[in-house]
Amino acid sequence: MKVVIPAAGLGSRFLPATKSMPKEMLPVLDKPVIQYVVEEAVASGGDDLTIVTGRSKRALEDHFDLNPELAAFADLPGMRELESLSDRTTLHFVRQRSPRGLADALLCAERHVGGETFGVLLGDTINVCDPPLLRQLLDRWRSLGSQGSVIAVEPVVPEKVSDYGIVAGPERSPGLWEVRTLVEKPRPTEAPGNLGITGAYLLSPGIFAAIRETPPGHHGEVQLTDALRVLSLREPVYAAAFSGHRYDIGDRELWLRTNVEFALEDPELGPRLRDWLKGRVGG
Repeated sequence: MKVVIPAAGLGSRFLPATKSMPKEMLPVLDKPVIQYVVEEAVASGGDDLTIVTGRSKRALEDHFDLNPELAAFADLPGMRELESLSDRTTLHFVRQRSPRGLADALLCAERHVGGETFGVLLGDTINVCDPPLLRQLLDRWRSLGSQGSVIAVEPVVPEKVSDYGIVAGPERSPGLWEVRTLVEKPRPTEAPGNLGITGAYLLSPGIFAAIRETPPGHHGEVQLTDALRVLSLREPVYAAAFSGHRYDIGDRELWLRTNVEFALEDPELGPRLRDWLKGRVGG
């Protein structure tokens, strides 16, 4: 399965840390976020991955490349894990020349994807799911006769609705909706429902024509939610609930929370961190 990972965002919420370092390289414990995303893609059956980057993103390529200067550390568990990951898939890197939105980033991978249905995972979101989230979407798609597109959604509280693309439509089976309405970041009073798009997709190749016909919106960016609205008028688009948890590292607080949660689950760091936190709270 081919998977596209858009990772061309500027990371402005993390400046100055991201002035010369991609936000996708921010660490969660001892791995950068992008490695978690690639791991999920590979675990879902992704054997051909395209990462869409931009200027100052060369570190993403370097992370998955060989580094002879670190040969002395090749036997460390984390380094063996990274090398194994790189061996299990084919990685391609293409550049989005200017920040024109998520949908435009997908267009950069069109020639490589070709006429196949393909997966999309965002480069700044970690999904902890069993089975992997993209695999869950693939299973849903197959149950629908391998037609149309399937996007992952989850309920959103009213005060967060304006942060998401919101979808609505009739529920065809438990946890599966046929999408009839898509609105990008609506006001709570204008939202058609509370199902928010989480950033994992299984898309038909028809999305590319839909993107080209979608006019730019705010800041000249082409929104994927708007392109999906165009696509839904031509072929089925489904929204699927999923089992698992999504970690968004889109801002400093969310990134810090993710690090704390992952550290607390770590068998080595967890007990020590809990003792330290108890002391800090108690003080």
